[in-house]
Amino acid sequence: MAAAVTVAVRVMVPVLLLAPAPAAAAVEFTFTGFARENVTTSGAAATSSGGLLQLTNATNWVLGHGFYPAPLRFKDAASGAPLSFSTTFVAAILPRYLDAHGHGLAFALAPSAAGPGLAVAGKYLGLFNTSDNAGNGTTSEVVAVELDTALDVEFDDINNNHVGVDVHTLRSVASKPAGYVDAATGGSVDVALASGRLLQVWIEYDGATTRLEVTVSPAGVGVPRPRVPLVSCEVDLSSAVADQTYVGFSAANGAASSSHYVLGWSFRLGGGRAPDLDLSKLPRPPPPSGGHKKATELPLLLTLIILVVVVLLVVSAAVTVLVVWRRRRFTEEQEDWEVEYGPHRVSYKDLYAATRGFRDVIGVGGFGVVYRGVHPRPGGVEVAVKKVSHDSRQGLREFVSEIASMSRLRHRNLVQLLGYCRRRGELLLVYDYMVNGSLDRHLFGAGNEPTLSWEQRAKIVRDVAAGLLYLHEGWEQVVVHRDIKASNVLLDADMNGRLSDFGLARLYDHGSESRTTRVIGTLGYLAPEMIKTGKATPSADVFAFGAFLLEVACGRRPMESLGNNGDPAGLVDSVLERWKTGRIKDARDPRIGMCDEDDLELVLKLGLLCSHPDPRCRPSMRQVVQILEGAASLPSTPPEDLGGAGGRIFGHYETFDEFVNVFPTTFDITTVTTPSPCSPSSADRQQLISA
Repeated sequence: MAAAVTVAVRVMVPVLLLAPAPAAAAVEFTFTGFARENVTTSGAAATSSGGLLQLTNATNWVLGHGFYPAPLRFKDAASGAPLSFSTTFVAAILPRYLDAHGHGLAFALAPSAAGPGLAVAGKYLGLFNTSDNAGNGTTSEVVAVELDTALDVEFDDINNNHVGVDVHTLRSVASKPAGYVDAATGGSVDVALASGRLLQVWIEYDGATTRLEVTVSPAGVGVPRPRVPLVSCEVDLSSAVADQTYVGFSAANGAASSSHYVLGWSFRLGGGRAPDLDLSKLPRPPPPSGGHKKATELPLLLTLIILVVVVLLVVSAAVTVLVVWRRRRFTEEQEDWEVEYGPHRVSYKDLYAATRGFRDVIGVGGFGVVYRGVHPRPGGVEVAVKKVSHDSRQGLREFVSEIASMSRLRHRNLVQLLGYCRRRGELLLVYDYMVNGSLDRHLFGAGNEPTLSWEQRAKIVRDVAAGLLYLHEGWEQVVVHRDIKASNVLLDADMNGRLSDFGLARLYDHGSESRTTRVIGTLGYLAPEMIKTGKATPSADVFAFGAFLLEVACGRRPMESLGNNGDPAGLVDSVLERWKTGRIKDARDPRIGMCDEDDLELVLKLGLLCSHPDPRCRPSMRQVVQILEGAASLPSTPPEDLGGAGGRIFGHYETFDEFVNVFPTTFDITTVTTPSPCSPSSADRQQLISA
């Protein structure tokens, strides 16, 4: 049977329920459980039939808000002086795994019931975004008390279990490790915020002195309210919050997840203490999942084993064993021939420290696991570290040589490869860290990222085209990417598109097996000739770029649909059919809304031209860039000429063997100049080659 939801709301002078409170009004309410009508939820947040306010579930990269439905005035209308308020609430944070959990929960004063405009998940707690979070003085009209369960060095966090007061930024004006002072002994007692146990929080604000105090203790275990507040600081609400402000809760998950709950809430604005909560009337959160129990048992078992081992080591030769263990832990493989690559080599010990022991996983791809880190040299720069398996000794020297060569690639639309480390059959590659993650997450994420506008998408595809042209023609060697897709396009802080993983597919030819198919690449982006010969050319990259253009414009993956006969019809054929019927713009992502229709049509048609089944009919990347920049016109190719045999992009071509005969036999790519029956007219050719 669902638990009863008890709600008490009292306003000291008559006001409308959902209207702003007058300056002199004292507003008071108590929720022993939540119903949909007394809390406004957004994001992943929801109220359960039993009265729980669940802000997030065990899903990565989500945020949730639960705010009181009516805006309140936290400062006197006549004088502008801040008003006193008092609140207490009971919450619970249940991580999916105890050693990897979400980012925490916050009590917040915000200008909107849906949270600040472009707030994001992860370390930003659903209250800030990448442009106004870092203490740069940007006023966000947000004041929050955070129960932070993750250590974020860029916000100067003191640990991964603390309580802080945030004003306009996630750099807390005051913070303390979570705990309380025991009234009987006077000693400090730690409180584990992400233990799954009930927590009670009291927040008192005195408008006259502008002092804010926060107190935390376990709930329902016989611990009275501590007399000494945990955090105390001055916050001038008269300049910190909007005239009409919403009050409530926000929580967020990142690469790991927790379920964040609020069970009950009492609040009073205008002087006096908020009513006490009757803990016996509160709903109960669900019990920890099996994975949580397993995570609880595993550290206990490991602790017992470590204690036994430590005793044995102390008796025998503890110091010697510890020294040997430390040396082996950071042992790296280095041979004489690697001396010439010394400037490109990074110490494994430095990478281990930078990534806090390879804990912060930010991605898993065909070529390995990626970790986020903060490298101490130079200047604490953020980096991404990719672990790549390389068990084979065959071609290892050439592998490292190519890594050193690629680290010299410099282009604003490539993710910079900073160096490498080699240890125990693993290669660790160090890159620049891209704060906005992959384009794939923005196009196909769980709905937490704002929809990309056409202007953003158009800029990103042009960025990627420029980076790919540099790989093909702008360097001393031709570099074939071989895996162009949205997940390999990363976005920096300014939403510029940057190609990543360039050259990794080629490097696997030197003796190590990748986690992708033997013909390296991704189905839907593989050119037909690649599937038959396994040899990569710049033209094969152009084919994949065409699929990428359609993916960005249509908001669909290249192979998400199947034909009636089970063959992979895919996105290319779907867009081509619409072009044949004069409705090509109907293929666009419906989330885009209003946009530059001519530019959208150009990108769609160019995507089909690049996806031509005959490599001799595809433009080069230089021609692609010229078309995208308006320096050349798109050839007037009828859509019927793009379908190949039987009108299918993935059809079989009887003339393909002729193409194979003129294909280069070595991996070092040269341009194929064999005349093609689908070459553009002389006028179109002149438009394409004019720079």
